[in-house]
Amino acid sequence: MGSRAAGGAGGEQPPDGMPEALGEESRRLTRDQLFTVIATASINFSSMICYSILGPFFPSEAEKKGASNTVVGLIFGCFALVNFLSSLILGNYLTRIGANFMFVAGMFVSGCVTILFGMLDKVPSGPMFIGLCFLVRAMDAVGFAAAMTASFSILAKAFPNNIATVLGSLEIFTGLGLVLGPPLGGFLYQSFGYEVPFITLGCVVLVLVPVNMCLLPKYDSIPSKDSFWKLALLPKVLVLCFTIFSLSACLGFLDPTMSLFILKKFKLPAGYVGLVFLGLALSYSLSSPLLGFLSDKLPYLRKWLLVSGGLTTALCFFMLGPAPVLHIESQLWMFVLVLVLIGFSLGMSAIPVFPEILHYAYENGFEEGLSLLGLVSGLFNAMWSLGAFAGPTLGGFLNEKLGFEWASAIQGGWALLSGLAAGIFYIIEATRTSSSSSLQTSPGDNEERTHLMGSET
Repeated sequence: MGSRAAGGAGGEQPPDGMPEALGEESRRLTRDQLFTVIATASINFSSMICYSILGPFFPSEAEKKGASNTVVGLIFGCFALVNFLSSLILGNYLTRIGANFMFVAGMFVSGCVTILFGMLDKVPSGPMFIGLCFLVRAMDAVGFAAAMTASFSILAKAFPNNIATVLGSLEIFTGLGLVLGPPLGGFLYQSFGYEVPFITLGCVVLVLVPVNMCLLPKYDSIPSKDSFWKLALLPKVLVLCFTIFSLSACLGFLDPTMSLFILKKFKLPAGYVGLVFLGLALSYSLSSPLLGFLSDKLPYLRKWLLVSGGLTTALCFFMLGPAPVLHIESQLWMFVLVLVLIGFSLGMSAIPVFPEILHYAYENGFEEGLSLLGLVSGLFNAMWSLGAFAGPTLGGFLNEKLGFEWASAIQGGWALLSGLAAGIFYIIEATRTSSSSSLQTSPGDNEERTHLMGSET
């Protein structure tokens, strides 16, 4: 199964010593694959809609409770930091805990904590409110990390030959959650108050828990001796980890800052603020299936997608404010257009990363199976979470000190650095490959010259 993942997930031939997959995978989904898609689509959608409902109203609500922009950024960042640590641990112990149990347990915790978050408006303003926000978000992060780490691993196990295509297709549900979360959260908040958005969505997640317990097929695995740090310290994996981190930092920056900027700059009501988020979420979700398909079918395009995606994201964040140095007045239509481009450029860089790490791991002798998939998914989620901590934390501070225009331009530096780092790495890799291939052919050339000289004499 894992050998097929190496070839299919990379869209290339498996590394030396690994058998090729026999025959082509059926175009029709098996029963287990169909149930796996339904289960993972439900966690993608529910987790993202619960995460994104905060955007339109929580920053302003927290300000009323005595939290500054920096503290709001730290609350968002707390979720990501705990998610980072949880993903590292859970990815290492996936085969011992069990992917299925980790999946449904994570959903259960996330649903319960979402409901608890809706009760926080009853808490007195000041340190008590802020402290409980940190605690509840940390608990939510553990559940989220468990569900997503298991989800990535189960998908890669069920679809070894086209993991990028499947991940890209399921990003539709991620994008759908991001699309519906802000306007739905803004509408429910405006109509019914602070509690209703969280209680409603938390109950929906809890209803999905027994459904997924029945749907999700059981995937057995054998624990591997490969270590997490052995994977993480591979040179190419380090570069790809920085790519994940930078993209997540850029996206996380928008959580505590963008809604406040829209409210102040464009004077939109909270219900309409959520609609502005649609530009980013729709473009990301609609472009992801195509980018995943290209990543599987034309694997040589991955390097170009990673580099160009990072550079385009950097340019878009520079234009999001826009940066004051450009002396361009911000307008709503231009703001939404830049968000659309950001959604597409984020997909260009994010979608190819998982299969690229997986293929490189197989090339470096990692054992095939669910254990490796747990390591890769844990690493991916951990780096994404680390960026999601740095983005809101630094973003909230910069937004408070410099304003949104300069803060977004500076935040785009992460994407610029990752695009340049990936480009430099791939150039060095191509140079080394060319040099090694020329060294391999030179002995044959020397033998041919010797043979010709001998025949002449």
